Amino acid sequence: MKYFQHVADLGDLQQAVKEALEVKANRYAYKHLGENKTLLMIFFNSSLRTRLSTQKAAMNLGMNVIALDVNQGAWKLETERGVIMDGDKPEHLLEAIPVMGCYCDVIGVRSFARFENKADDYEEKILMQFIKYSGRPVFAMETATVHPLQSFADLITIEEHKPVQRPKVVLTWAPHPKALPQAVPNSFAEWMNAADYDLVITHPHGYELDPRFVGNATVEYDQDKALAGAHFVYAKNWSAYADPNYGKVLSTDRNWTITTEKMALTDNGYFMHCLPVRRNMIVSDDVIESDHSLVIPEAANREISAQVVLKRILEDLK
Repeated sequence: MKYFQHVADLGDLQQAVKEALEVKANRYAYKHLGENKTLLMIFFNSSLRTRLSTQKAAMNLGMNVIALDVNQGAWKLETERGVIMDGDKPEHLLEAIPVMGCYCDVIGVRSFARFENKADDYEEKILMQFIKYSGRPVFAMETATVHPLQSFADLITIEEHKPVQRPKVVLTWAPHPKALPQAVPNSFAEWMNAADYDLVITHPHGYELDPRFVGNATVEYDQDKALAGAHFVYAKNWSAYADPNYGKVLSTDRNWTITTEKMALTDNGYFMHCLPVRRNMIVSDDVIESDHSLVIPEAANREISAQVVLKRILEDLK
């Protein structure tokens, strides 16, 4: 595997989950793969779980790790062609990327949606430039439109806890005070469809996701109906996708907050969220602190999802 951005990049999903559970049982079995290899993690945005879990995964595999915060520890980077660089950005990404490639064997990139231009965001301009110009294998540590390491970890977590072979999984919008990208819900929908779960997506009108990610999921605008009989409830805010409201907050309706009363509609369902979470906006204290909250196991499995991806990249390095 040379690039990782979508679920299809993993190939057989059942085999990937099996491999993940094997890695989880023995995290240091493949540390020879990363000997004398260096991972460069490039952050255009803040990170806690992604930074720590990916670095730990690389260390489990014997890799050296360099982390670069572009907005704090480097020159400000220009990303657009044709710009007269007479402002506060002294270096262009097109020079910076191949230079970065000189110092590492594998590159992870984290860059959020800017909400300035939907086409630019959904064309993944920054990630694609790293793939084109770095000369190294590149994997997404969350981008403008997807967060595959998170969704892989979510899948592993569901497989570890599912009470039935084909569980009902509900992705529900929840209120948030600021505009957030569609990356997590996009990937979650993509991966749950690939796993052939009974996926239901619920949100207020105006929050429809890109149909390419919705896939075969059922879309239900009544949250209570969507939650009925659910085995897993994945709460996440996202801003509007459709034009002309792309990147806008259309609602902060607290009736969509996941509470004990909402979870009572489920089939003894588990609560999930990628973190960080706004308590008592996305989810009430009692739900996230309950014994059916999986937010910590999900976060722990971020190490495992990253390690499987890095393991496969290292195995294919020539």
